[in-house]
Amino acid sequence: MKKFLCLAILILSVSTAYAQTTITLAELNGTVGVQMEEFVKEVIKDSETKGDSLIIFQLDTPGGLVEAMRGIVQAILSSQVPVAVWIPTGGRAASAGAFIVQSAHIAAMSNGTNIGAAHPVVASGEDIKKSDMSKKIMNDLKAQMRSVTQLRGRNQEIAEKMIEESISLTSTEALKNKVIDIIANDINSLIKAISGRRVKVSGKNSQFVKINFGDTIKVSKANMSLSEQIIQFVSDPQIAYLLISGGIMAIFFEIITPGGFILGTCGGVMLLLGSIGLKMLPFNWAGIVLIVAGIILMAIDLIAGTMGVLSLVGLPVFCLGGVFLFRAPGGELLQISMSFIIGIAIALGICFVVVAYLVLKGIRRKVSTGSQGMIGLEVEILSDLSENEFGQVKCHGEIWKAKSESGIIKSGSTGVVKKLDGMTLIIH
Repeated sequence: MKKFLCLAILILSVSTAYAQTTITLAELNGTVGVQMEEFVKEVIKDSETKGDSLIIFQLDTPGGLVEAMRGIVQAILSSQVPVAVWIPTGGRAASAGAFIVQSAHIAAMSNGTNIGAAHPVVASGEDIKKSDMSKKIMNDLKAQMRSVTQLRGRNQEIAEKMIEESISLTSTEALKNKVIDIIANDINSLIKAISGRRVKVSGKNSQFVKINFGDTIKVSKANMSLSEQIIQFVSDPQIAYLLISGGIMAIFFEIITPGGFILGTCGGVMLLLGSIGLKMLPFNWAGIVLIVAGIILMAIDLIAGTMGVLSLVGLPVFCLGGVFLFRAPGGELLQISMSFIIGIAIALGICFVVVAYLVLKGIRRKVSTGSQGMIGLEVEILSDLSENEFGQVKCHGEIWKAKSESGIIKSGSTGVVKKLDGMTLIIH
């Protein structure tokens, strides 16, 4: 019996020593939004079900929505699996991203990265004007930052300055000021640095656990599905603005030049994708109205030929549409630069002028094919013509049946096609 018990203990020890550790790696790139929030929750839920030893979120973001950030932070704080948030080389965790990093059990950065600049702004990238509402927003965000940094034992003072003074730290500065825990330039060195650390995870009995890895470590990647990637892409406010503007413009050209389908179809698809993005973002209908108004003013200018007067008004109105499009509650951490809006407006304005010029040129161009294309052409009279007597003429190298519009036209002279009567040319 003793021999059997010793053998069982030996087998258990060997199997434990060579146990396989599973780690989930998931990339979080782009704007912090609803789709990213849902993806984070899904990854954490799956990892808890599989019994992973660690979740690594590879983060690179310019910021995003306040409510989506709160949802991600809450999901990480509630995770029963230790979570590491790592900023890879060339990445950043700006604005909302700074909150996500601070909420992680393990906060890590690569060399050549930065974190911070979490001061709330309006969608145009400008600071929120001082008011009672701005104070409430600032105090609320500062309280949340203090809460997560206190829970994780990090530097509350520096973390608050990311909001108050919009400071941004390099990886070395962040580690020195205890804003992060690790500097690692690749996944392998990150895992090695995490091994043996003690972190506090949530659960029925919230407690500190030591992160231990077995001899074999399996890293599995969790990726967004194609549909999730598309939604994440179009929910970027800059992409949504571009799609909405381009879609409205394409449909407008389809209306003024009916008969085709390419512009209308492309415009419809762009508007559909843009509307999906808008659904994920806090947008303002005033922005949509201003964008449409700007395009209409530029179009009227080209059609009416007012020498650019209305375009000078339409282009600024179009720009204002971009500024106001995402100026709504919940978008305080959305970072859209004014230079981007102006650049897109100018680029689309130039495209508008070029395309409109080509369209109007096509509309006004004289018809050169078919029966209508014959009118006004010069012909050579091969036999006498009169109103009642048919003869023959040579036009475009072809012999045509013809008659005179009035009077007699002698053979050997020239004439001009006035109109067509079936297959007969009427000459004058």
